[in-house]
Amino acid sequence: MYHIDFSKPNHVHFIGIGGISMSGLAEILLKENFKISGSDAKSSDIIDNLISMGAIVNIGQSADNITDDIDLVVYTAAVHPDNPEYAASVAKNIPMLTRAQLLGQIMNNYKYSVAVSGTHGKTTTTSMLSQIFMEADVDPTISVGGILDSIGGNVRVGHSDYFVTEACEYTNSFHAFYPYISIILNVDADHLDFFSGIDEIIESFHTFATNLPDNGTLVVNGDMDCLPRVTRDLTCNILTFGMKDSNRYTAADIEADEKGHMNYTLVVDGKSCERVHLNIGGTHNVTNSLAAIAVADLLGIDREHILAGLACFGGAHRRFELKGTLGNVTVIDDYAHHPTEIKATLTTATHTPHHELWVVFQPHTYTRTKALFEEFADALKGFDHVIVVDIYAAREKDTGLVHAKDLAARIKELGTDARYFSSFEAVENYLLINCKKNDLLITMGAGDVYLIGEELLGK
Repeated sequence: MYHIDFSKPNHVHFIGIGGISMSGLAEILLKENFKISGSDAKSSDIIDNLISMGAIVNIGQSADNITDDIDLVVYTAAVHPDNPEYAASVAKNIPMLTRAQLLGQIMNNYKYSVAVSGTHGKTTTTSMLSQIFMEADVDPTISVGGILDSIGGNVRVGHSDYFVTEACEYTNSFHAFYPYISIILNVDADHLDFFSGIDEIIESFHTFATNLPDNGTLVVNGDMDCLPRVTRDLTCNILTFGMKDSNRYTAADIEADEKGHMNYTLVVDGKSCERVHLNIGGTHNVTNSLAAIAVADLLGIDREHILAGLACFGGAHRRFELKGTLGNVTVIDDYAHHPTEIKATLTTATHTPHHELWVVFQPHTYTRTKALFEEFADALKGFDHVIVVDIYAAREKDTGLVHAKDLAARIKELGTDARYFSSFEAVENYLLINCKKNDLLITMGAGDVYLIGEELLGK
């Protein structure tokens, strides 16, 4: 396998450079004086930013983009051998790495590398840790799967031994990571277009955990039923967090303030410690913050900086993000695209002042929608009004086995006001007429459903 050398910057080409993770890696290498080129299907603010930093980006993918001076090609799981740039790279015998392999190699340059994994909560927990590191002034390098205002994007290149990144289980990509500390937030059934089921997913997380060195630490949710299977035969240190009293890090006296933000007493090894004040809602974020605190403690960061970092973290973009108000209707955008995440967002919403709860849900991938159809319906029925728009295909093709209107019909059968619309414009017109004073409107999904809220706020 090709190994990147930070002491000898060369020319790296990214197929699909506009993705949130790929663009972050490109930015890290740009700031380490590598020559960066890439391609993507369409332009974006992310691509414009990379161009402003010196990257050469082509819109549209073509074999002509693979020039003879390229030393390494990086590609994502969405790129297949029939991709013209992939095929041209193979024909020219140019070394190739997956996105995950490159991230794993970058990680190896840092003594205190932290990989944040889990089916849900990776971006938020990575962002919490980032905010703590920034508050402690340890000059970290950060790669996060969302936009974080405090670092002005999704990447920060520091000059210390601290590195924090998300670690995604899809296609087993996090098996390429060998961090000093790993977090496992939760293990749930997802990405069923790749995994055969929950048993294979559990095994994947176990393999990820085995990559830790003997002097490393697994910070893991001790509330999980699958904990013994994930942690079996590990030689590293294991530190648990969660809501059960048996965990090393847990929380007591949890309450939401008038804004829905969570506060709790930190309990470590059974001893009550400081009061923790979060600037975001949701009991799931209490759990996420416990993981962040545990890691920061391990790295010797003063508790004062930890508490201050958590208190000023207002959430990453697209994570229960306040977009604005339309008349007296509050508009929130949220990335939730799995039933567990939807339930967590609903819990957060119930602690947020409102009259009625509206959600515009965009299912993400046909495979996930089909496999978790009943779970989606059960999670969404808790809202007062549900609007379902067409499934966002992402990397998939329409199988014809499931449709968004089927989901809307099922939610309606369960007793909740639900309807399907085939266009964003029709949704916007309906909401303008039917949302009332003090209602809370959430656009929800991992696709482009956020555009509905932005369009409404622009009217």
